[in-house]
Amino acid sequence: MGRPMNTARDGKVVETTNPQELDNQNYSVGWICAFKTEYVAAQQFLDEEHRGRPLYMPEHDKNEYTLGRMERHNVVIATSRDGQYGATSAHSVAHGMRQSFPNLLWILVVGIAGGAPSDKHDIRLGDVIVSDPQDGRGVLQYDYGKAVQDHVFHHTGSLEPPKRLLDVVYHVKALYEADGNPISKAIELIINKRQWLSGEYSQPSSNTDCLYESEHIHPPGGGASYEYVLSNEALALRKRQARGDDDDNPAIHYGLIASGDQLVKDAVLRDWLSQEQNILCFDMGLGTDIPYLVIRGICDYSDIHRNDQWQCYAAMTAAAYAKVLLRRVIPVKVETEEG
Repeated sequence: MGRPMNTARDGKVVETTNPQELDNQNYSVGWICAFKTEYVAAQQFLDEEHRGRPLYMPEHDKNEYTLGRMERHNVVIATSRDGQYGATSAHSVAHGMRQSFPNLLWILVVGIAGGAPSDKHDIRLGDVIVSDPQDGRGVLQYDYGKAVQDHVFHHTGSLEPPKRLLDVVYHVKALYEADGNPISKAIELIINKRQWLSGEYSQPSSNTDCLYESEHIHPPGGGASYEYVLSNEALALRKRQARGDDDDNPAIHYGLIASGDQLVKDAVLRDWLSQEQNILCFDMGLGTDIPYLVIRGICDYSDIHRNDQWQCYAAMTAAAYAKVLLRRVIPVKVETEEG
């Protein structure tokens, strides 16, 4: 991936040249990724990559790790080695991580998800959703079975993120509400330095950010004719005002994230759940028994209109916000066995 970089406050990019090798006990922040694109994006925001693999791991820990420093924190970036992502994925990765790194104070789950735009929340592709408790819930766990449309929504649990991280979230929210957020600039600095990222991980054209009316069904198989697209697709697009130069793009939204046993790919269901539960995006595999903060970049609209163009950039926006957050988290001294 090349050398990790430090994006200084004056905008300059500084590469580190002296990686360390630390004991597992010296890491205080866990960072969970589900997919390769998320894992790659997370690595780009390290200020320093530490040498080698973890010094020791329990036999049952099947995670893949990248170790390093981000801001003033020693960070463990983890993903599932087998590449499987399902209803228990984040839980199993977190469990293995906590066994191998016993002094983790905070865990972030950072990556991509499907958005739930509404009249209340103008969510666009590439925007960031941060789990912010509503009625004590930051993540809503649901289960709606194998079929989508004909099953009742079941609320099976909820998750409140760690209070200390939430305090920082509120601080960051207030900080950027007036002056805008630095996410786009942070990504631009990295991509300018690492041109190999510019193809997939740059922001796609806004022309590819298409939100269709909920009832519109895209033809299966991707075999629609050019004439069909012209006559039907454009008519089915939901009309939205373009963001201006003074608008945050990407924008950051704070609220409830829904996580279930499978992804929502139904616009009607999406809109109903968004209205009834005030859900901002849909995820899977989070679980509710480990208190972590979830940060998601929006790569699609939780409907059947498949669009993979935004996945890499959405992973970058989520990772950029996570680093912004860690910049504001005051480190806590980690107590090791050696003292």
